[in-house]
Amino acid sequence: MGHTTAVVLAAGLGTRMKSNLPKVLHKVCGVPMIQHVIRSLREAKADKIIVVLGYRGELVEGILGSDCEVVYQHEQLGTGHALLQALPKLTDRENGDCLVVCGDTPLLTGRTLAQLRNRRRETGAFATVLTARAADPAGYGRIIKNAQGIEKIIEEKDATEQEKRITEINTGTYCFCLDALKGKLALLTPANAQGEYYLTDVVRLLAEDGKKVDSYVLKDPEEAMGVNNRIQLSEAESHMRRRIAGYHMQEGVTIIDPGHTYIEGTVKIGRDTVIYPGVILEGNTEIGENCSIGPYTRIYNTHVADEVVINQSTLLESQVGRECRIGPFSYLRPGTVLAEKVKVGDFVEVKKSFVGAGSKLPHLSYVGDSTLGKDVNIGAGTITCNYDGSAKHPTVIGDGAFVGSNTNLVAPITVGAGAYIGAGSTVDGDIPPGALAIARGRQRNIENWKSKKKGEDL
Repeated sequence: MGHTTAVVLAAGLGTRMKSNLPKVLHKVCGVPMIQHVIRSLREAKADKIIVVLGYRGELVEGILGSDCEVVYQHEQLGTGHALLQALPKLTDRENGDCLVVCGDTPLLTGRTLAQLRNRRRETGAFATVLTARAADPAGYGRIIKNAQGIEKIIEEKDATEQEKRITEINTGTYCFCLDALKGKLALLTPANAQGEYYLTDVVRLLAEDGKKVDSYVLKDPEEAMGVNNRIQLSEAESHMRRRIAGYHMQEGVTIIDPGHTYIEGTVKIGRDTVIYPGVILEGNTEIGENCSIGPYTRIYNTHVADEVVINQSTLLESQVGRECRIGPFSYLRPGTVLAEKVKVGDFVEVKKSFVGAGSKLPHLSYVGDSTLGKDVNIGAGTITCNYDGSAKHPTVIGDGAFVGSNTNLVAPITVGAGAYIGAGSTVDGDIPPGALAIARGRQRNIENWKSKKKGEDL
C-alpha cells in the first residue's frame, strides 16, 4: 500500500458567514467543522495531514492535533494557489496518494475518502475527482467528460449555458497521484474570470497530457455539502444530527423524536436508554444503560450510570450514580458527584458536592461545597451558606442525618451522623452525632390578639 498525504484547504475568509471567526471554526454538533474533516482523514488512514491556513489561522492552529502540519496562504488567490503553499511539504513517495479536501465539508466521512483513494488505485488514474449528481447544480463546478474520462472541470462563472445544464458536479475533493500533482501545480496560471489559480486546472492539464482522470460519484450527495453561510451551517447541523441519532438507534437506544433531539458526536449512550424530545447531550457525556433522559434536559460533560431517570434538568460536568432520580428542574453544577440511589428533586441546585448513597434532596434546596453521607434527608428550603463574601466554606453532613425544612447551614459546619436539625433553624456551630439542634426564636402566642387589634382600630 502506498503512502497517503492529505491536504486540507482552510485559508478562506468565509465572508458570507459574517463572523469574526474563521469559517472552519464554526461548529457542527458541537465540533468545529475542520475537526470533522481531520477526523475523517484519520479514519481514512491518512499518513500525513497538512492544513493550509489563512485568515486568523492562529485560532485554527490552536485546535489542530499534533499530527497535523500547517502552512499559510497569506494572499487569497484560489484553491490552486492554496495547494501550492503545501508543495514544499509534499515529499516524494513512490506510488503515493494525495487527498485534497476543503475544511468546510464536515459531512464527508472517512469511508468515502478511503473509497475515493481506493478508486484511484484500482483504476490507475492520475487523479480521481469526488463528484455528485445534483438536482440543482447552480453554484458548483461542472464535470466535463469525454470518452477517456474527465476532460476538465468548469467553474460556473466560466461555463457556457450548455455546460451549466450538466448535473454532475465537483465536490472540491480529490485524490491525486502525488508525483503527477506536484508536476502540474507549477504550471498553473490565473487565466480565468476570477483571476485565480484554480486547482481544477490540474485536472485539465493532466487530461491534456493524455493522463487518465476518473470520477467517483457519491452515493449520498449530502456528504459533499460545503458550508458558506449560516443557513448552510444549520443544514449541516441537521444532517449531522440525523446521522448521529441514527447511529445510536442502530446501537439499541430509543430516541422518541430525532428531529427534536440534539446529540453531539462525542456522546456515548448505553442500550435500552430512552431519550425524550428536547434533550441536549454535549461534550464527553456518557449515559449508561436503561436510563430515561428528558424531556427538555441538558447534559454536558457528565457521566451518568445505569438505570438513572432525569427529567427537565441541567447537568454540567458532574457524575451520577446508578438508579438516581433527578428533576424536574434540578441543576447539577460542575463538581457534583451523586452516589447510587440519590434523589435530587424539583428546584434543587447542587454545586461541587458529594452526595452519599440513598440520600434525598427532594425540593427547593441549595447544596454547595458540601459532603453528605449516605441516607441523609434534606428538608425543603434548606440552604448551605457556603460563601462569606470572600471565600467558600465546606459543609459536612454525616450518615443518616435529618435536616428539617427551611434550615440555613452556615459554613464551615459539621453535622454529625444521625443528628437532627429542627425546621426553621439557622445553625452556625457543629452538631454532635445523634443530637437535636434547634436554632430559632421561641414561639409566643398572644391570646385574643385579633379582637384587641380590632378594638384599637375603632
